[in-house]
Amino acid sequence: MECGGERRWSTSSCSSYRDEMRYLDDPAFPNNMTHTNTSLIVEMLDEYYFRFKRQILQYQSCTLGLFPSIGSKSNPSKVAYVRDSIYCAMASWAMAQAYRRIDDDRGRNHELSQACVKCMRGILFCWIRQADRVEVFKKNQSPKCALHSVFDMITGDSILEDEEYDHLQIDVVALYLLTISQMTTSGLQIVYTTDEVNFIQNLVFYVERAYRTPDFGMWERGSKYNNGITELHASSIGMAKAALEAVNGCNMFGENGAAWSVIFVDIDAHNRNRTIFESILPRESSSKNTDASLLPTLCWPAFAIHENPIKYRAMGKVMRRLKGRFGIKRFLRDGYKTIMEDKARKYYRPAEVKNFDNIECEWPMFLIYMIIDCHFRRDKVEKAQYMEELQSLLFSSDDGQLVPKYYYVPRECVEQERANPGSQTKVASPEGTTAGVFLWGQSLFIIAQLLNDELLLVNELDVIRRYLPALERPKYSTRYSKFQGTAPDLVIQVVLMAESVRLQQLLATYGIQTQTPHQVEPIQIWSPKELTKAYSYLGVNSKLGLTGRPSRPFGVLSTCKIYRALGHTFICYPLLFEISDFYLAQDISLVMDDCKNDLAFLSKCWKLHGRPTWCMVIRENAIKGQNFGEFLGLLAQIKKGMVDGIHVRLGKLQSFTSSACLEHLDFLQAIPDTDIFQPFEEKQVSSSFKSLTDIPTASSIKDDFHLTEMELEHKSTPDLMHYFKSFSGFTNQASVLKILYQRDANTRMDGVPIKHKMELLITRAGVHKKWSVVRLLSGMLEKLVDSLAPSITTILVRGKQVTIGVFGKEEEVLDKPMAPNELKTLLYKMCAPHDIRQAVLQQELIIAIGKFISFNPSLFDGILKIRIGWIVQAMKMEITQEGSHIVDIHSLSPHRIKELLYGVLTRNKKEGDLRTPLQKRQLDGALNRVPRDFYSRVWKILEKTPGGIKVAGYLLPQQPTQSDMTMYELNFSLLVEQMLSKVVEPVYRQLIVEAFMVVSTILERNPELSFRQSVQMDKIMSEAFEEFRKDLQLEHCSDQDVTTRFFNTPPNVRHGTTAYIAKAVMKELLDGDMRCLAEDILINKKDPCLNVITFRGSPRIRPDWSKSHMGH
Repeated sequence: MECGGERRWSTSSCSSYRDEMRYLDDPAFPNNMTHTNTSLIVEMLDEYYFRFKRQILQYQSCTLGLFPSIGSKSNPSKVAYVRDSIYCAMASWAMAQAYRRIDDDRGRNHELSQACVKCMRGILFCWIRQADRVEVFKKNQSPKCALHSVFDMITGDSILEDEEYDHLQIDVVALYLLTISQMTTSGLQIVYTTDEVNFIQNLVFYVERAYRTPDFGMWERGSKYNNGITELHASSIGMAKAALEAVNGCNMFGENGAAWSVIFVDIDAHNRNRTIFESILPRESSSKNTDASLLPTLCWPAFAIHENPIKYRAMGKVMRRLKGRFGIKRFLRDGYKTIMEDKARKYYRPAEVKNFDNIECEWPMFLIYMIIDCHFRRDKVEKAQYMEELQSLLFSSDDGQLVPKYYYVPRECVEQERANPGSQTKVASPEGTTAGVFLWGQSLFIIAQLLNDELLLVNELDVIRRYLPALERPKYSTRYSKFQGTAPDLVIQVVLMAESVRLQQLLATYGIQTQTPHQVEPIQIWSPKELTKAYSYLGVNSKLGLTGRPSRPFGVLSTCKIYRALGHTFICYPLLFEISDFYLAQDISLVMDDCKNDLAFLSKCWKLHGRPTWCMVIRENAIKGQNFGEFLGLLAQIKKGMVDGIHVRLGKLQSFTSSACLEHLDFLQAIPDTDIFQPFEEKQVSSSFKSLTDIPTASSIKDDFHLTEMELEHKSTPDLMHYFKSFSGFTNQASVLKILYQRDANTRMDGVPIKHKMELLITRAGVHKKWSVVRLLSGMLEKLVDSLAPSITTILVRGKQVTIGVFGKEEEVLDKPMAPNELKTLLYKMCAPHDIRQAVLQQELIIAIGKFISFNPSLFDGILKIRIGWIVQAMKMEITQEGSHIVDIHSLSPHRIKELLYGVLTRNKKEGDLRTPLQKRQLDGALNRVPRDFYSRVWKILEKTPGGIKVAGYLLPQQPTQSDMTMYELNFSLLVEQMLSKVVEPVYRQLIVEAFMVVSTILERNPELSFRQSVQMDKIMSEAFEEFRKDLQLEHCSDQDVTTRFFNTPPNVRHGTTAYIAKAVMKELLDGDMRCLAEDILINKKDPCLNVITFRGSPRIRPDWSKSHMGH
């Protein structure tokens, strides 16, 4: 029988009940219930049960179990929203969890559980009909192929096409995976068939690349400007990261499931999502400095991060910037459901978001997220505060207390609210009050009340214990890897695998014990390409048209597991040791550096149960050449157990299996041909190395004379072939091959294709360290390094942009991830017309930058746009300034290039006092480095410049820039960089940056000043330069000499550049005031009614340059 009254939300309503329930913390709680408190529990649960049926369950679709966004009896909706339906299912599940402790639940636990199952299966039904979209999306991540998030409640049909609705919402799919993992672990049976398991596995592939997939986010609008443009959202990436952790190793059939119903996750994809998520925080996206959508990602239900400093910094920013008296705003300048929003248009016009400043709607629902989080944190004081705030916002109806969807500023109060934010009383929305139940918010409210009345425990709401750090979660003993966190004393197991027996014998003479593939049998050694081939069978389903995991290479984390499949045990060596078509592997110093980076990466990022096992394949090529001693040094460090501070343990592979991380690939049992995989074979050799002197070494080959390409171009093809055979030097041979290849790429020499000759010469030149030749021919063959696209993505998701192109020539900006073929086309298009070697050199730099920014992101502080061509120029300048003989940068080894790159990134920080002002400006200008608060200072200048800012002919207008954007928005910073990119000289660019700092300081100290016209930064610099020439009496000197002296002048000294720039700025400001004054005089003379002229007050000039913090 339904209860007549409803329990109000308060801190005292159940105090007597809680006094009787102090034993709830006892793990044996269900066995300790007395008859009295059992009756009280049943009574309270029944009250919630009837409320749940009235407020939520009555709106569930009879056919698919889906829910609308707003539940209304008078105006029922036929549109189901996936996210809202998931939260309704969560509430039903939470109610069922609460009833599980009751022995005689009168069937209500089953009813509520099945309502939840029906909803989750309804979503699965809708999505599985779009399997073709999943298949396409997992390969190209296009919004046009995204799963829909809105369906017909009755039929499950799509009702809004891609042009009508922004369906790409990674967080929705991730939330579904997270929720189905929780519910399945609790004992619910949601997935019934192997087809459905395969589809769930493909949903994992769908979200694995969230870290590089711009989407429309939780609010279905993309960027803050609501213009149909997608963004990378921290909330989506964090939700995907949490979902991958939750679903990894989860059996979709439950505890009694089959081996083939287990879900697998790419640990490297998870790690990329984790690192990118942490690096984006506390931002939400490029246009949103913060967002309320971060709350469900950081707190329940995702608990996507457990690094408390990062987590609470992001949460604090949300509360500080977005919290109001009536709830929490979604984000700043959010026009959704405000009075000023034009409901007839899907997208906003440029600068329209300014209309919503300070009048954004506030959502009470997010206070409930905070209340639930307080339960997990056991923070009773903060919980009581949020509960008190929420109580005043609830709406009383015949069905009980309802949560309004949002509170908005009424039309008559808009101007007052804009003038004094927070002063006006907002009005509750019809949704969640008079127009029906806001089901998302109401579901959260019921869950929070169950927790508050201690009818539901946090461990029942979070069955897989996501709220705990990974190391504190229950340990699982399964056949499949599980995320367990990084052990503080992690030891990396290292296996040294010699390519041949004679190489093993040689290394043994130096005390290095290795194994060969034959000696580790029956354990096999696989290449990462074979592992990729194996995983291509994961999730395959011909009935649904699903082909399994896309053919993407695995990272070092995945190759450090020991695998069991098809009756075999095998381990993969990292991609680093794969024979590559690109020349980087020929530089042993670079390979050794990458080995150390791999070990450091493992020690930092390994999150699985069991130790990582790193298999190092040693090939005979590694011991040839001058670097053998250095190579032995690395092996000696591994033998001692410590490599650059990383604990390692060298041993035999067979002895490591018991302590390693094991993964059983049971899905391979269904493949028809089990012999398709080719393990790494031992190299068969005829004789052994008796000593190091038996190893073939590279003989010295020099060009005795050098013919220019101009001389060779006029020769006939037969003559060039003759020259090629007669030349012994690499440079001349490369020049000949280049010309022959340019004439006809299909040319054959001695029956051998010209391309083959070029490949052979690349190999020989690499052995002899002729890197300029290697780069020339590699560029001619348009070679592409394997991990270029992931490196670009790594840089972009850190909030940077990349430009490619030769210094001083046209550049192309990369602001979104690209496919390898697209990158290849773009690189060679931008570099080949000017210097083909730069096409491959810039690839080296991108790879190195990707590694640096992953391990040491502070190297790029102040650098927002990474211009590869300009970095090459910076490196050239550093070579020149070292004072050594002239060296062509293209002749340096890849390892030396990497060292030089690190040097230019750190030199001004480490050796700033030892460098001239010109050197520092050249380097910072070439790196595009700016002071920490530079972009916010430019914003403040723009506020006082109606005509905008002009640099090198590029105008940054005040409007619509400041109407569309906010000061700390990443998009504004990128816009400023776009303006600065028009400057063609590094040192001049840096002086422009210094000039901006001067202008900002003057305006800050003289708030009454402003520019009447646009700020002409080039004019300011020109006047500062002329004042410098005049002041130091340098009129007789050439412009070049004066320019060099000006550029080499320190900023903050007597007669420093700051003083001259400041004088030019003040002149510009005063000239503007005088022009306006003259205009006023003319106007007043024309008006006979005005006989008084009011002069503007003189500006108060208080520059104290001795305290200025400009410059470096």
